[in-house]
Amino acid sequence: MSRFSNTVWLDQSGAAYAALVLRVSLGVMFVAHAYLKIAVFTLPGTVQFFDAVGFPGWFAYPTVAAELIGGLLLIVGFQTRLVSLALLPVLLGATFVHLGNGWVFSAEGGGYEYPLFLVAAGVAQVLLGDGAHSLKLGRKDRGDVAYQSAK
Repeated sequence: MSRFSNTVWLDQSGAAYAALVLRVSLGVMFVAHAYLKIAVFTLPGTVQFFDAVGFPGWFAYPTVAAELIGGLLLIVGFQTRLVSLALLPVLLGATFVHLGNGWVFSAEGGGYEYPLFLVAAGVAQVLLGDGAHSLKLGRKDRGDVAYQSAK
């Protein structure tokens, strides 16, 4: 057996910390995008953008709320699977908006590579579960692979 076999990054418990890193980074990304829509583009500007790309303008409000609240819930690790699943339509909508711009996100108008990667990251989070250092609020583990490997 290797002398490294008990290290966190090489054994099974690394999955719990991988889920934590993914969960927090997704949460921060969602909060940052909500902030961008509020502070930079403004809500009226975001409504206009949604109208311009073919979505009803009023979708901007629940989208910003989902990004902000969902992002915060991911950061603290509350109901991670459910929150990640609920945020997938937001990511799929962003992917749809960028489809006509090509693959690479540096293309004019932004390609769909980044939003599609975020869809994959969101699906991975649904599959992984809460991970380490999540807010359980009295509920018992429900079989999260990442949680089990952190024990």
